[in-house]
Formats: sequence, C-alpha cells, structure tokens
Amino acid sequence: MTHRERYVQALTFGNPDKIPFSPGGPREKTLKRWHAEGLPENVNYMDALYDILGFHPEPAEKPAPGLGVDFRMIPQFEEKVLEHKNGHYIVQDWMGAITEISDEYDYTYIRAARDFVTRKWHRFPVQNRQDFEEKIKWRYDPKAPGRFPPDFEERCEKNRDRDTIAAIHFNAPFWQLREWCGFEGLCTLMVDDPEFVEEMAEFWTNFVLETMRPILQRVRLDSVGMSEDMAYKSFSMISPAMVRRFLKPAYDAWVPEIRKSGCPIIDMDSDGFIGELIPIWIESGINVCDPIEVAAGNDINEFRARFGNRMAYKGGIDKRAIAAGGETMRGELERVVPPMLKTGGFIPGCDHGVPHDISWPNFIEYARLLAQMTGWL
Repeated sequence: MTHRERYVQALTFGNPDKIPFSPGGPREKTLKRWHAEGLPENVNYMDALYDILGFHPEPAEKPAPGLGVDFRMIPQFEEKVLEHKNGHYIVQDWMGAITEISDEYDYTYIRAARDFVTRKWHRFPVQNRQDFEEKIKWRYDPKAPGRFPPDFEERCEKNRDRDTIAAIHFNAPFWQLREWCGFEGLCTLMVDDPEFVEEMAEFWTNFVLETMRPILQRVRLDSVGMSEDMAYKSFSMISPAMVRRFLKPAYDAWVPEIRKSGCPIIDMDSDGFIGELIPIWIESGINVCDPIEVAAGNDINEFRARFGNRMAYKGGIDKRAIAAGGETMRGELERVVPPMLKTGGFIPGCDHGVPHDISWPNFIEYARLLAQMTGWL
C-alpha cells in the first residue's frame, strides 16, 4: 500500500497493511535536549529514528505538491515591536492583536508553534462591529491576490494522480472568532451580543466555502482539517448549546460540500476534554478528531465504546507516560494501541506536540514499541 492508501484506510475503518507510523513531532526545546542526548545536529529526527529502528517507509513514486491556498487574512497587519522593557516585548502581531512575550524569544514566536511559549494578550482587533467592518472583513476576500498561487491549476493537475496525501486545513469558527475578539471577548459577546457573533461566524463560514470550492472542484482531497481548540481540562470552553448555536451552522455548511467532492476524511483538531463535543461533531459529519489529550480527561477506549465507528482518532498516547519511560510508558501503549487497533479507525501517536521532558532515549524506545504495535517491526 502507498502511504496515502494506508492513511485513508486506517482512518475510515478499512484494512491497511500497516498503520501509519506517526510518533509525534518535537518543538525547539525538545530538539535542543535531543541534540544534547545524541541526535545529530544536522539530521532530521525522523531520519535518525528510522535508521535506529531499522526500517524506512517506502518513498512516494507519485508525489504531489501542496495546493498552496492561503485561508489567512490578506493583507496581514504590520508585525512590529511596540515596546521592549523589563525583559518583555509588546508586539502588534500579524493578526492585529497586541501581545506580550519574554525577550528570551524573538517576537516571531508570537504566532508560531515552534516551541511551548507563554504569551499574554493585551488587546484584540475586534472590540465591536465597527472594528469588524473596518479592520477585518476586507482582509478576507476569497479572490484577493495571493490567496491562490499563480500555478494553482498546475498544482491541481499534479494532484490528480498521486500516492501522497492531499489535504487542506483552516480554522473553524470558534478558533477564528477567538483570534479576532480574544477568548474572553468572544465568550462575553456570546452572552451580550449573540447576533454579532452569529454574523461573524456566518461571514467566516462563507469565506471558507468560497475559498475551498475551487479546490474541491478540481482535486479529490484525502483530508480536510479544521482547528477549533475549544476545551479545557474536563470541560468544553462553551456549552454544547452554544456550540450548536454559533459553530454547528458552519460545520453543517462545510461538510456536505466536502463530502460531495469525494473527500473521505474530515478531521477536527481540539485540545482539552472533547467528550461533550464529539456527539455534535458526529452529527455534523466530522469523522476524525485529534489529539485526544489524556491529561485533559479524555479516555480514548471509553470514546470508542460510546461512539463506535462513527469517530476515528489520531494521537491518544499520554505524553507524561512517554516522559516517564520504562514500564509506565509500556503500560500506556498497551492500554491504548492494541485495543484501539483491534476495532480500527485509529492512528496512534503522542497526544500533542512532544514536550522537552521526553528524552531522546525514551522517545526512541517509545517509537520502537509503537513501530512493533503498528506492524513496521
């Protein structure tokens, strides 16, 4: 099987020859530690891992380029340092928010998932309807220059005969409106001015539809991913009733278009406890979610018992157990991987970015166990 076939089969409860090997990705501090523990500086960590474990996935014979479509604002706000004092930068970031970050990092870390970096937000660009009209809406023209690459048609043509995964990813409504209004600002508006929240969500729904349609008309994607981080430990950030009112209309508009195009996987990414959200996602036709953080109270085996093959999963292995190593790590993999693979619809991996408390030796041992359980060794 090709990697593309294996990936689709694994997440649609099919019959892959092996499960995709996806142990997880490190952030900068993690790599710094690993370099001190034996990972060569000039070698990609996965290439080094494959050499150590003694296998390499088959190279693609018909690789296809990414489609290069940009769902972000165009133009972006000017990114600039407004103030630097007491060991901190205060920055206007490219999304228009005023944000503070330690000068241990340069300001480009503000919106980049390069490391686990604490930031403080002072102000967001949307405080009211006037801000939304004047600062935001015009930046989301589906036909803006730069939205689609100049060689878009050529990229689509190359994607029609491929053995690599073709996917797009964009923000879902809670994530996007939070970027405009801030978390507290958005939640307050949901109570004080719900009609305004509905207007913003409808605007975002339509922008995504109009930007996505030219892709869906030309390429049969393998996966469409959405980012919707909207849960704490133990609970969703907003109630299921609010999800149905403010967010579900977007899912209900997007999913039929995606399904009609022949795309088999619609993947929802949300950190935190998602047990209250999975039923709503299933109702909307979303069929994969990740990363299933164990520390937030997610029990992937319990989810499988509740939801059966209506939802597939990626991730689900407790990063804390990987850091502990030894029998704790082995016990976690035994808890998760064999029972989930027995019922299908699962690609196991670390339940978020790999943190720097996971050593290189422990990551190697974890990866070896994972490769054995998924059919690679």
